[in-house]
Amino acid sequence: MSVTTEPSTHVHPHTETLRTIYADLTRMQDYISDDVVLHRANRTLDDPHPCVGRDAVMAHEHALLDLAEGTLVMDVQHIVANDHFGAVLGVLRTRRPQESAMPFCGLWRFADGRIVEHWENAYDPAVLGSALSA
Repeated sequence: MSVTTEPSTHVHPHTETLRTIYADLTRMQDYISDDVVLHRANRTLDDPHPCVGRDAVMAHEHALLDLAEGTLVMDVQHIVANDHFGAVLGVLRTRRPQESAMPFCGLWRFADGRIVEHWENAYDPAVLGSALSA
């Protein structure tokens, strides 16, 4: 048995939270839990370790902004969110140290209105890393 529902025209508050974060990554600190977990886009089998805790996550985000020398822009194309999860599709763009454009998909988990987990997904993390370290 399948259940279908009519699409809602209501914009979930988590959609607005994600829109705010993608407009300014430093605002993430306003919405994350103290024990947030971030699974990095450049995670590997050899180094799968996520960033754990508010300070580690914000250090990771500030390092990304520093690598892009202040030119990082997250062009959001789609956001969907409910009480539990959010997904954001778009293109990450930088002008420095090298011009780059990379599709991304950010996945988010919410609990009690706060972000408790985030998965960064870049289309090709190795290429993105090369562009940011050029």
